[in-house]
Amino acid sequence: MNTFGSGAGKMAVQLEAVSVDATVADIALLLEGTYPYIRGGVSSWVHQIISGLPEIRFAVIFMGGTQEMYGSAQYQFPPNVTHVETHYLLRQDKHFKPSARQGNRGAFEAMDELHGYLRQSGKMPDEQMISALTRLGSAEGISHEDFLYSKASWDYITRQYREHCTEPSFINYFWAVRAMHAPLFVLTRIATGLPSVRAVHAISTGYAGLLGAMIRLRRNIPFLLTEHGIYTKERKIDLAQATWIHDHNDDVCNTLHDEMGYIRGLWIKFYEQIGRMAYAQASPIVSLYEGNRLRQIADGAAAEKTRVITNGINLQRYQVAFEKRPNDIPPILGLIGRVVPIKDIKTFIRALRILIDERPDAQGWIVGPEDEDPSYVSECKELVVSLGLENHVRFLGFQNVLEILPQLGLVVLTSISEALPLVVLEAFASGVPCIATDVGSCRELIEGRGEEDRALGTAGSVVFIADPEGTAKAALKLLDDPERWRAAQQAGLQRVKRYYDDKLMFSSYRDLYAQALNSDPQPLAQRRAGT
Repeated sequence: MNTFGSGAGKMAVQLEAVSVDATVADIALLLEGTYPYIRGGVSSWVHQIISGLPEIRFAVIFMGGTQEMYGSAQYQFPPNVTHVETHYLLRQDKHFKPSARQGNRGAFEAMDELHGYLRQSGKMPDEQMISALTRLGSAEGISHEDFLYSKASWDYITRQYREHCTEPSFINYFWAVRAMHAPLFVLTRIATGLPSVRAVHAISTGYAGLLGAMIRLRRNIPFLLTEHGIYTKERKIDLAQATWIHDHNDDVCNTLHDEMGYIRGLWIKFYEQIGRMAYAQASPIVSLYEGNRLRQIADGAAAEKTRVITNGINLQRYQVAFEKRPNDIPPILGLIGRVVPIKDIKTFIRALRILIDERPDAQGWIVGPEDEDPSYVSECKELVVSLGLENHVRFLGFQNVLEILPQLGLVVLTSISEALPLVVLEAFASGVPCIATDVGSCRELIEGRGEEDRALGTAGSVVFIADPEGTAKAALKLLDDPERWRAAQQAGLQRVKRYYDDKLMFSSYRDLYAQALNSDPQPLAQRRAGT
């Protein structure tokens, strides 16, 4: 029976006793802010992997910010999910009663090596990393309560502030240190309490990747890492725009340059370094396309451990959507994705304003969840009204894409960051050309990634980031030229069939898991048949 607990601690669930040995699962998936509570490309991919490899037993380890940020699970677990845990990384201190404590002064002083590493770059030796991380949360080291309330903690933080912080506000520094460390105590509890699994697979760096590194160091079991987007790059974007960080010059526009505030820079270094910790312990390190593999190497991953496995989709599933397409080209542009700033919904709306001046029959459908950033959703809807687009732009919320795609003439992505977006593959398989910003693998999806692939033709258009005029012009060229549109449709269909069938992706991950489990893929597959 699958039931979830409540509260901020660990909520472990045994779905059924299927293990023939001491392990609860073959692979523990380490997931930060995604599956099963949030819908989107990464969550869809996780569900796809679990469902597509029924011979593998999976544990799902979810980590989120606070319980209030998430509702109920959005996916029904397949039968091969044999263990589930849910953890919340923030606001753990509300469960502690403040009390006077001396703390372990020596343990705090010994943390200098970890903090020195976080302030710099380079690889921390495994022995030092084990020593530093095991001090957190241990009775002989630094307990969470000691970190929050002890005199030793106060003395250590104030000394660090005097020696390293270049900004005047001690309060900002104090709470930044608290916020950075709080999740680490939760991670140590997860790593300590996780039941026996044969390998772990993190689906990002960040806290999920750091947890994978902790488990690898503590248990000496294989740790695999897959990145869809590059976590550290996306966090840098978030931090550059973050208004909760108060720079001493209040100049957020400068925060990606050398003169950024100390606190903002400290956060960026923190995410960079925990990413390096994950890269140091993970093998293999998987990305979705060559550009991200090179970015991983630039960020500290060993080149020999990296490899590319592209996403794939079930082509037969989208054949149904293709067969539903009308003969005419619908003048409907669809943006399918979460309504959040990184998808730059506002550029899509502004592009519609320009397009409609030339094609008054055009419409824009925004199809995706609206619960992640309600204030941004409100801003987007206000922009629709201010531009007089109430009769042309529709917010449809989460929908079944198989019902939406046959009604669209174009799929448009105006994102400022992507990896290998599944929605582009889904559009191609459904016979819909795409317009996308030049981010992630979008250019190679639309134009091809090699000579043979490029020979198939262009499956839409690639445009600049934050360019509503360019987006509108690209849409107009395709909508007004049926011959060009149909050539783009055929290029997309051929490309997705030749290079992005999910059978290729499943085969690659089956091999990776077999290597991690020291098994032959064939016997693993036989488990499914009960032989």
